[in-house]
Parts: sequence; structure tokens; C-alpha cells
Amino acid sequence: MNKIIQADLYRYGGLSGIKGLLKGLMIPGFRYMYCMRKASEGSRYSLKRIFFSLLKQRYSYKYGFQIPTPTQIGEGFYIGHFGTVVINTRARIGKNCNIAHNVTIGQANRGKLEGYPTIGDNVWIGTGSVIVGNIKIGSNVLIAPNSFVNVDVPDFSLVLGNPCKIVSKENPTDGYINNILPS
Repeated sequence: MNKIIQADLYRYGGLSGIKGLLKGLMIPGFRYMYCMRKASEGSRYSLKRIFFSLLKQRYSYKYGFQIPTPTQIGEGFYIGHFGTVVINTRARIGKNCNIAHNVTIGQANRGKLEGYPTIGDNVWIGTGSVIVGNIKIGSNVLIAPNSFVNVDVPDFSLVLGNPCKIVSKENPTDGYINNILPS
């Protein structure tokens, strides 16, 4: 098992090893990410890639996750609940990020924010949040449920509401991002 999959698995209650992998495959968020990570391995038309792409597509319909395989997502990614999660192909997400259900991370098609978001490490994104445009979200940021984010967010911040209000906080993700695999 490679390091990225180990970090993803560990985020789900500290699971590790073969026994942990078997338990993890029963969890919708990990199962989807496992198939996505495996679908990105190998050559374009390899049997392994085709198999895991088909499984990923099935789980996409079953759980409501729409995360394209080429999306750059760091290790330790955690999907809290199954339900609609939409992430644009060109969005970039750092290490040890949590995403709840009904989250959209998308592009802005016009205006000064035309483009895709970049999200740092250790970011917690709450239920119903929308993140759009060519913005940068720093590390150790907590985005509260139902927030609309279309501005840059500095490190160590708490983001609230629609339109978003940014509050500087010493460690906003403390207690929210758990089970990080030691380096």
C-alpha cells in the first residue's frame, strides 16, 4: 500500500495495515478515494486503471461524489459523509483536508476571479460550503458550514457565512482534523 493511501486510510479512525484496509473499504469516503488513487496509477489503457475507473464511476453514482481522477489532492484526504461533493478537475487540495457533504469546489468562468481554487494543508470544509474562483485558501483554515468563499483566506483563519467573514484564530482546526499519519 503506497504512502498516500496509507495516509487516507489512517484519517478514518487510525486504521492501518491489511485489516484496516478491509475495514476502510466499507467506508464510502475511503472506498471512493481508494478507487480514485488506484485509477490514477498505471498507463492510460492498463487493465488496472480501467477497472478502478469503472469502480470509481459506480461509486460516484452511488455516493454522489464528483471528483475527477486527475484532480490534485494531497495525502490524508477525508470525506466525512456520503452525499454530493463536487470538485473541479483543476482545483488543488493540500494534505489532511476534511470535506463534508454538499460541498462544491469549482471554477469561476468570468471576472477578476476567473479560475480555480487552491486549498492549503489541514483545511476543514463544512457542510454546504461553496468555494469558487482563482483564490488561495491558506493552511489550518476552518470553513464553517454554508459558507460562500470567493476571496483569498490567510493561514490560521476561520471563515463564516455568506458573504464570508474571515476571523483570524490561533488554531481553528484543533479538534476538527484528527488521525494524521506521522511523517
